Amino acid sequence: MSENPSFLKKAMRKELGLFVGLLFVGFVVMPVAIFWVGQSLFGAYGGQGYGDFFGTISEKIRRGDGVAWFLVLAPYLVWQCLRLTALAWRYTGRPT
Repeated sequence: MSENPSFLKKAMRKELGLFVGLLFVGFVVMPVAIFWVGQSLFGAYGGQGYGDFFGTISEKIRRGDGVAWFLVLAPYLVWQCLRLTALAWRYTGRPT
């Protein structure tokens, strides 16, 4: 039983679009939110403002720092965990 190639293409495009969109959120939106929350909770950032903060994060991403990459990939990883949880819930909730 082979899958329909057009269905696979659509699914791959959808997943790639989801990944790119959530990567954008992780690379652009998350640092802004983290900076604003950090400013309100902990006070002024030790650098020269948001530009310096974003520069530090992007430098760590370019160097391959695991924590920075986790920050960028976190929205996609959370989405995948929610999908897997929903799938597991669907399969374990049915009577056998």
